This record gives sequence, structure tokens and C-alpha cells, in this order.
Amino acid sequence: MEPYMPKSTPPQNPAFDPTLYEKFYPENIAWSTPMEPRPIHYLLENVAQRFGPRSGFSFLGKTFSWSDLNNSSRKLAKSLQNMGIGKGKRVGLCLPNAPYFLIAYYAVARTGATIVNFNPLYAENEIREQMRDSGVEIMISTDLNITYQHLPGRFEDTDLRHIIVCPFKDMLPFPKNLIFNLVKKKDLAKIDREDKRILYYPDLVRHNDDPDEIEIDPEKDIALFQYTGGTTGLPKGAMLTHANIVANVDQSALLLDKAREGEDKMLGVIPFFHVFAMTVVMNLSVRMGFEIHALPRFDLDQTLKLIHKVRPNLFPAVPAIYAAMNNHKDIDKYDLTSLKYCISGGAPLPVEVKKQFEAKTGCHLLEGYGLSETSPV
Repeated sequence: MEPYMPKSTPPQNPAFDPTLYEKFYPENIAWSTPMEPRPIHYLLENVAQRFGPRSGFSFLGKTFSWSDLNNSSRKLAKSLQNMGIGKGKRVGLCLPNAPYFLIAYYAVARTGATIVNFNPLYAENEIREQMRDSGVEIMISTDLNITYQHLPGRFEDTDLRHIIVCPFKDMLPFPKNLIFNLVKKKDLAKIDREDKRILYYPDLVRHNDDPDEIEIDPEKDIALFQYTGGTTGLPKGAMLTHANIVANVDQSALLLDKAREGEDKMLGVIPFFHVFAMTVVMNLSVRMGFEIHALPRFDLDQTLKLIHKVRPNLFPAVPAIYAAMNNHKDIDKYDLTSLKYCISGGAPLPVEVKKQFEAKTGCHLLEGYGLSETSPV
């Protein structure tokens, strides 16, 4: 697959005057910038071709190259296809920020099926109603109780056919991987290993078969159901095509005109299951070859230590995180000067929080806005 180069130009509406907007754009941005619709998994294939041996994901001290991530995703895609997953099917992801999320996300997209993101912290009835509404047949989760506990019961009251369990310890470096199940025994789910409906991720990637090539229409095929609370009633699934998601990532990439593709580092502490982090942390990093440094969930002290140690350049977060950093009693002990792009989203950014953060870090804090329905930026 050739690296992506823009080849098409959006149709022009003679009644629309883009100069009304362009005068507010940065110098390197133009309304006529070509956007080529393409399937989501092209992003991962492309970055693996360009930066294959380089680290693409660093997780609690263990690194995964772009080639490793792409190969694992291809293998999982083939196993999903062998299970009957393809166009018209829905696969749920109930996962923390970990390499498993990236691998599974692009694997499902490659099959032509629709990804459904789940918040692992949802109550049981919320999980059940979202599964019923979306028609999820396969759920990919971990062996942590927090992500797994509400899933087995869904065999009886939803369309769920299989749960794919990803062992958390396999994402950890030595010797953490050896002692995790002992030290964190109380956090592990009780899994019925005799139940044939429960499958194990390591078994599904223990082969070398290539996935079948699926014809995907990026502008018509639904890649993602992204559930959003909106303003009334139960959460509803925003339907996003491959073209919706990829174009939004391309647009976001245009704003990072000083970023170094294949070199800069992205901090991922906001949840990938939310459309903000999915686009601005995960998909943007894959598009640009940024190494993702992720925590399974946000912890203020861990986040500050990670910034100090690995010196990331990009840091998307919500206003509450920036406010917490401003108010941390030992904030001056941490070196935050590596940060170049700090992006706030998910809620309004108070002006005082912005000013304090910029004063402490020297990094301009940009406030973004988006809607799940617009994929989202």
C-alpha cells in the first residue's frame, strides 16, 4: 500500500464563499485542501509502512512497534472474519487505554464491521441497553473485573455470542507481567474457562494467516457507533462512516504544522472510548506516527511523573485535568517544558485555568470543540 497522498478535491458550491472563513484560518490551512475518503485501517497500514520498527505504543514500561501493532491487528481481523464478522455486524470494545484498544479498533474496521465503544465504568443496565440498541454480537474486553464484570450476563438478554478476553498481564513488561496476577488478584475477573463462548485473545492471534480483503465504501459504510448522551433520554449511537473519521483526523493533522511525524510523543490519559481521545489521541497518533504513552486510566501523580520522564510533546485532556495539574502542590518539581501542543476539550475551559497552565508550562493551551456526530472536532 502506497503512503497516503491527497488525490481529490471537495466539490465546490458556487453559492458558498469560503473566504468568509479562511480569513480566520492559520496560514497553512485552506478550504480547498484535498480530503481523500479511505477506510480507517489504511491509517495503521500506512504508519506501519512508514515507521514500522519505531515504537508506536508505550504502556507502563513496555513498548510495541508500529509493525507489531499492525500485524496483531491483521491477525485479530482474520480470526474475527473466521467467526463470521464482517459488514453488517457490530463488535463492542470495553477496554482501558492499552495497546489492545488500538489493535482491536483497527481489526474490527478492517473486517468492514461496525465498532461500538463502551465505557467500562457504566452500570450494568447501561451496558445492557447499549448492547441491545447496537446489536453487538462480540465484545472485546480484558480479564480485569472492572471491564469484564457486566458482560457474561449479557449472553442471556442481548445478541452477544462471544466475549474475547485480553489478558492484562501480557501488556506489561518483565517482571511486572510475572507478578501481576498475584499482586492484583483481587482486581481480576472470575472467568468460566469451560464456557466455549468465552475466547482468549492470545489464541486468536496465534497464526500467520492474512485477513480477507474487504471492499469498503468509506463514504457509506458505517465504521463506528459512538454513543452520546445528548440532551435528552438515553444515550444514542452517532453513526460515523470511515470517511467521517479519517477526514476529521486529516483535518486535525493540518493544524499540527510544526509537529514531527514519526518522532513526537503523544500522552494518552483520557479514555479512548470517548470520541475526543479516539480521534485526537489514538487516530491522530496513528495518522502522524506519534508514539503513544498511555495510562490505563487517569491518575494525576502518574501523569506528572510520565510527562517528566518521557517528555511527551502532545497532551490532549479535559479542563478538570489541567485544573488539577495547576493545583498540584508539587507541580514545580516536574519538568513540563517538553509540551508543545496542549488541547482542551470535552467541557468549557475556564480562562483562569488556561492562564495558570500556560504560565506554569510555557505551552499554549488550545481549546477545541466538537460533537460525537461530527467525529468530533
